[in-house]
Amino acid sequence: MGFGMMFLALFSSCEDLSKINVDPTRATPDKFDPNYFLSNCEWTYLGATMGYNSILLQSGWAQILASTSSGAANYYSNMDKYVPSSNTNEYLASAWGGCYQSATLAKRIITDTEGKTGYDNLRAAAKIMLILSIHYVTDVYGDCPYSEAFKAAFGNNVRPAYDSQQTLYTVLLSELEAAISQLDASKDKLSTDLIYDGDVSKWKKFGNSLMLRMAMRLVKADLGKAKIYAAKAAAAGTFASSDDNAFIKCNFANGYGNAYAGVLLVPSDFYEVRWSKTLMDFLKSAEDPRISVIAEIPKDGKKANEDTKNLTGDNTASKQLGMPNGYDLNGGATDISKSPEYPGGTGSGDDVAPIGKYSRPRMAVYADRNGGVLIYTYAQTELLLAEAAARGFIQGTTAAEHYKKGLVGAMQAMTAINADAAIPAATAAAYADAHPLDVSSTDNSLKMINEQYWATSGCLFSFAEAWSNWRRTDYPKLIPVVYNGNFSSGQIPRRQPYPTTENTSNSASYSAAVANLAGGDKWISRVWWDK
Repeated sequence: MGFGMMFLALFSSCEDLSKINVDPTRATPDKFDPNYFLSNCEWTYLGATMGYNSILLQSGWAQILASTSSGAANYYSNMDKYVPSSNTNEYLASAWGGCYQSATLAKRIITDTEGKTGYDNLRAAAKIMLILSIHYVTDVYGDCPYSEAFKAAFGNNVRPAYDSQQTLYTVLLSELEAAISQLDASKDKLSTDLIYDGDVSKWKKFGNSLMLRMAMRLVKADLGKAKIYAAKAAAAGTFASSDDNAFIKCNFANGYGNAYAGVLLVPSDFYEVRWSKTLMDFLKSAEDPRISVIAEIPKDGKKANEDTKNLTGDNTASKQLGMPNGYDLNGGATDISKSPEYPGGTGSGDDVAPIGKYSRPRMAVYADRNGGVLIYTYAQTELLLAEAAARGFIQGTTAAEHYKKGLVGAMQAMTAINADAAIPAATAAAYADAHPLDVSSTDNSLKMINEQYWATSGCLFSFAEAWSNWRRTDYPKLIPVVYNGNFSSGQIPRRQPYPTTENTSNSASYSAAVANLAGGDKWISRVWWDK
């Protein structure tokens, strides 16, 4: 199955087009294979959640990445200082539009195959993708359309009501459980599946792992429901190893490149994007093997720091240094040179790089346009199972057992991004053995589990997940950046405001949703589960 073929939205080839082109202006659902919507749906979801759509927002809010947001890369002020840039409204709306586009493609599959035989697995996979998309939207924004969301495409309602997040979680979890139960490996094969190449057994584990994640979101909002669905997910079977990770391998030659790599290879971004001090200090405190895999110090001088053709730096673990969030290169009180423990720059004369000694993402790993993008992993799932066990939600296995599996899986997951990120199995196992879970108290266990979840998600460039789980657990303890002109009253953003177009195109529904938000449509208002 060719990669380019999988991405065709409606038609499998020019030959197929000639066969169905009875009316050159209209193709009805019975004239094409609905499988081709699945690959489009999967890639559209990836496009909505990767690249600038998360790197310019949640990566800095969760203090995974840092930037001085100076010069041509001033747009990084959104993430590193909570200060708007000229395109902030565009950035905050991108995930909304992309996820609804993905969800609509999934809904098209469900609608067009309704009542037809031979599409049971396709409908179930499409439902899981639809739920995944809406789950992302509601976690990022809060209340959002769902029950009426698709009536513009499949009816005549262009102003859908917003469902409350509380209602959404109840409905989505129930629908997810039903979709998982419909998956049957003896039935239809998913012929254009980018994530699992049609492996229905892995889709089942993906669905259960998603159920677990959604259940754990609710521990402060609806403890009873959290416990019920976490137990269901664990009993039904979540990811069993890193081989089950949900990810898509990109293909730049065919127009489907890794958007994170695309960002990092922009010259101004190449220079500006650094690992945060918060993350690097955390990893270095435990001599984590991932340090030399994910981080490098650029070669000396501004020219070398900006040279996107020279992707190799010094990845010696002991030399890595994270950059503190909230600084700039403007020469004032918040200039990076005024930060505590400033190491100085590199180069001399007219070729000085003030941030040259701070670690950047290792380009051999993260700047691969063909690299994989992870959607959800065994490591993250095992860490959530560790929390579920620590809370008494599941029986038969211990939190310590799941935590160890999560640590090993976190290191194995790096290989999906790039082969150069491989960590030997023996190294991963030895590290996990040397860093067991603190089980002296439930609080100590929860702290350790969720700090590792944050670090693991950050290393995997799963920025929204690191941010969402931090909002849910308050781990790690992050110190907000206070910078002049910020849009969040000196607090770390708790949500993204709705796209500005919603207030004009769907004003009544938007107003009702805003009224349901304590504090209104603000960056620091909390979604329902964020107690």
